[in-house]
Amino acid sequence: MLRALLLENVHPVATEILRNAGFEIETRSGALDEAELIEALEGVHVLGIRSKTNVTRKVVESSPGLLAVGTFSIGTNQIDLAAAASHGVAVFNAPYSNTRSVVELALAEIISLTRRLSVRDKALHDGVWDKTADGAHEVRGRTLGIIGYGNIGSQLSVLAENLGMRVVFFDVQEKLALGNARRVRTIDELLEVSDAVTIHVDGRPGNAGFFGADLFERMKPGAIFLNLSRGFVVDVEALRSAIESRHLSGAAVDVFPTEPKKRGDQFESPLRGLPNVILTPHVGGSTEEAQEAIGEFVAGKLRDYLATGSTMLSVNLPNLQLAPTGVGRIMVQHRNVPGVLAAINQVFAEHGANIEGQMLATRGEIGYVVTDISDVAQRGASAKLQAMATTVRLRIRDAFERPEFPPGPAAGA
Repeated sequence: MLRALLLENVHPVATEILRNAGFEIETRSGALDEAELIEALEGVHVLGIRSKTNVTRKVVESSPGLLAVGTFSIGTNQIDLAAAASHGVAVFNAPYSNTRSVVELALAEIISLTRRLSVRDKALHDGVWDKTADGAHEVRGRTLGIIGYGNIGSQLSVLAENLGMRVVFFDVQEKLALGNARRVRTIDELLEVSDAVTIHVDGRPGNAGFFGADLFERMKPGAIFLNLSRGFVVDVEALRSAIESRHLSGAAVDVFPTEPKKRGDQFESPLRGLPNVILTPHVGGSTEEAQEAIGEFVAGKLRDYLATGSTMLSVNLPNLQLAPTGVGRIMVQHRNVPGVLAAINQVFAEHGANIEGQMLATRGEIGYVVTDISDVAQRGASAKLQAMATTVRLRIRDAFERPEFPPGPAAGA
């Protein structure tokens, strides 16, 4: 029986989907460190995580039976994608499922910071009636600067305009402006005009330390700042200085360079205790609606990959989906070198096999070919395919029985 290990309180709908697909499920509430994860993956075919568990190269190399990893979140920087690909481990994420939740939190924080609601709230909890309009503004007519105009940034743009805000955005790639949003060519131009600046960039290593003291200094006096993307893209000490000097009037931060591994752990940050600063524990996508949608989406991708070999929307393997033809299926992940497809088909030809359907895709150093063919295991072709020096992983799906997944040679063998 196929086994799946789901960590970090993945939504129960994922358990239901995988169990209905024939998986034996083990769930754990917290994250695991490297040594714990390696031990826990013994005999496990599918791993499900969120943002706190790191799947390192050592984890991948120590888990030869691991076939796929699902990260039930947007980010994948907690996984060594190259190591996973080189060992035939497919990785899937949820690039769209929690977009709305993140956008709604950003909008709520923009309004809260602009009205200084956290300051008013704290005063009343301290027993002080501080009724004043000082420093409080409407968001209507103010300018929102969005750095990163992807799925989240573009949706935030539309909803902010509906509130009456002007929107400018910066992105390193060409992006179509939605509504009346205006693209600017430099970050400096965005910072000069924005009353609120929000970051929505990905976790690539080049973004580390991206927003530091120099950029905070270029922001408009009295502006507010939001980071709901990645903790390591912002210099939190520089942000603290900008708040303490009153150059910025407020900030909202949902992600941090170092985060506790589980609920209830102690949290430390230079941003604690600052006025009009909203700190949330990485909950941008943590709504019941988003977590259910993520659980359904990622679990569905894992199920389909194990059942049919579909890698559509995999973040580290060639994307491929071959419609089932009703016969046996053989799936070969291989090193992307010239002549592999010809060599594979030559094996089939030597065994008198008839190909019912076939599809090949490549991505960087990895290639993936799926072939529908009758009785391929019985004909002996699969043994030759597994023995090929270019094979990373071979999997066979019988037309009528539950699939078996013999591991291929180690990458580079």
